[in-house]
Amino acid sequence: MVPGASLEDTRSDLDFGAIRKVLVVDNSRLQRRILVASLRKWGFDVVEADTGEAALELCQADPPDLVLSDWVMPGMSGLEFCCTFRALDTDQYSYFILLTSKSEKQEVARGLDAGADDFLIKPLEADELRARISAGARILDMQRQLSQKNRLIESALDELKLAHDAIDKDLMQARKIQESLVPELTREFGNSRVSLLLKPCGHIGGDLVGMFSPGVNRLGFYSIDVSGHGITSAMMTARLGSYLSSKHFDQNVAMEQRFNKFYALLPPEEVARTLNSRLMADEGIEEYFTMVYAIVDLRNGHLKMVQAGHPHPLLLRRDSSSCFLGEGGLPVGLIEGASFQQIETQLQPGDKLLLYSDGLTECALADGSLLDEGGLQEMAQLCVSEHGGSEFLDDMFWRLTQVMSPKEGVGDDVSAVFFEYNGP
Repeated sequence: MVPGASLEDTRSDLDFGAIRKVLVVDNSRLQRRILVASLRKWGFDVVEADTGEAALELCQADPPDLVLSDWVMPGMSGLEFCCTFRALDTDQYSYFILLTSKSEKQEVARGLDAGADDFLIKPLEADELRARISAGARILDMQRQLSQKNRLIESALDELKLAHDAIDKDLMQARKIQESLVPELTREFGNSRVSLLLKPCGHIGGDLVGMFSPGVNRLGFYSIDVSGHGITSAMMTARLGSYLSSKHFDQNVAMEQRFNKFYALLPPEEVARTLNSRLMADEGIEEYFTMVYAIVDLRNGHLKMVQAGHPHPLLLRRDSSSCFLGEGGLPVGLIEGASFQQIETQLQPGDKLLLYSDGLTECALADGSLLDEGGLQEMAQLCVSEHGGSEFLDDMFWRLTQVMSPKEGVGDDVSAVFFEYNGP
């Protein structure tokens, strides 16, 4: 019993935080009256029940903030009531105090296992009851603040999901636009053939490959890798695609119209200088790109090429020998007034040239090393003995996926141009 003399305090000097509604469960009418009277004096909204079954009906209709339940009751005991109460489907957590004369540790453990938060040993003392309710109020305050924050987080996550879905949809459309920059993956030019591979590591990428021919026996092709990743790099590739258009020769900086009749291919080093000047003239653009751009006269196999910071092209001779071409050079758009060196070589019928991005040579292998130029050369020699055209590039990429680190995967865009020269 709670001594009446110590229950005369009012709620004015007490703060029970989140606890507003209290459910008192006891089969003893006298015990309920004493507890209910005391709790109401402290300012609580109190409801009462004389059995565990009746208490459950009240909890299902309107869960209380605090439950004070006797342990020993006929029918459903306080322990059984606590178990069933905790199983109710509700978003609100309620603090549960068992009232008992049991003080053994085993009994306390049983109560905690059933879902009780605290115990009060009969007869009850007012000061202890207030202290236990205050402790429960602090716990409920923290729990409900956490729940509110979780709801805010869930709401923010829902908004982020909507934003992510919208971005994902935009990126899928951007990928289609980027793929339109490479409308043909393979094309024959007389007896010769150019094949392209473009594998972004995400929805969109910063690599670009292409080819164009302004007339019979004149052919240009390129491999480009824009610095960085993602949307900015993809936007740059779209811009470069317009500079090197295979459809609109009047916009292609690698061509020059002559006598108002035909287009001629400009020297590769001049094309690199033009692109460099255009990028450096645009304020606010920090991106640059590496490139190999080559032109070839299909009548005699004479090839001119500029290498601007791009990986060294691999020349696969018809006699099964191979070598890398170029001396490196500066990327395009990095230094104003940069100069670019042109390289010339003679191709024989049956020779093949592979341009590729560093997504191939810098691919992490299962043993932690990189594929590097040696691994690329070995892989290319194996594939070229079995396939040509797009099948060669597809086989190269498949072999790459078989030796790459499963943990790292394809960490960069992979692109390549495969030129097969078969004479005039």
